[in-house]
Amino acid sequence: MSLEILTPGLATTVQDRGRFGYYRFGIPQGGAMDQYAAALANRLVGNTEKEAVLECTYLGPKLRVDADTVLAVTGSPVDVLVNGERRTGYTRLELAAGDEVSFGVLKGGAKYFIAVAGGIDVPEVLGSRSTYPIGRLGGVQGRAVQAGDTLPVGAPPQATLPRMDEVPEDLLPDYGREFTVRIMLGLYDHKLTEQGLRNLTEAEWTLTPVADRMGLRFDGPGAEWKQEEQPFGAGQDPSNITDAGYAVGSIQIPGGTQPIVLHCDAVSGGGYAQAATVISADMDLFARMGPGAKVRFVPVTMEQALDARAERKARFARVWS
Repeated sequence: MSLEILTPGLATTVQDRGRFGYYRFGIPQGGAMDQYAAALANRLVGNTEKEAVLECTYLGPKLRVDADTVLAVTGSPVDVLVNGERRTGYTRLELAAGDEVSFGVLKGGAKYFIAVAGGIDVPEVLGSRSTYPIGRLGGVQGRAVQAGDTLPVGAPPQATLPRMDEVPEDLLPDYGREFTVRIMLGLYDHKLTEQGLRNLTEAEWTLTPVADRMGLRFDGPGAEWKQEEQPFGAGQDPSNITDAGYAVGSIQIPGGTQPIVLHCDAVSGGGYAQAATVISADMDLFARMGPGAKVRFVPVTMEQALDARAERKARFARVWS
């Protein structure tokens, strides 16, 4: 079977768990910005965690199925319409050939996910079906979907888990307007002034509309850098360095003004100092934020970060049980 894209939405792309092992060559991991929400969608339709889904940004697509199938929508809250009739998100939706699926206005957050039984079966590129638009890799010719595209769907995998008709309430992700994001300081937090460091870790920051899969910019009181003589090869601004590798989740503060959190499609290195790094367990939160969301960056220890990662792994294990 296949999905016919009638209207594409704002920036709808094919994504899966990501493309790993190539970051050192400058190719980011990509994948769904909210891995947990994407996993829930796959679980509802009977897929494994590996199948590719559609990631929708703010304005979703309108699509038609050409065979009986099962579909699910998870992620940020949005009205799901099947042939114009409202259906419920986070549930298993049985569709008949010719059914059309569309979406209402997003009610919060930024990203939601569409899974179909069998997964979006575009070719793998470097081990992943994820779309990386800057590099023109993966997905549908390395780009967002367009009207008229026909997306192939794979054969549904053999069921190995009990059928899930809806996501249990205790497994639903939280959505809101205020977020606590845990960070580990470094590598260059020592270059911030004392007040700059306090601002980063104690002040409230607001997500600006300048946010995408590469990075998200936050407005607030600023976090100034110490005025020091720059090393040879660095830029003139104190926020510049002579270049370093960037971890996913790195926080840059160009000019000491607006922090930028690098996300799954970000470059792997450059000349801005990283004041801190968001822990892996909290990276999904950024797909649940809309412009104007309030964020506090809270430092944690390595032990706390590892505990949070273990908790996240256990939560995923409950999804796949």
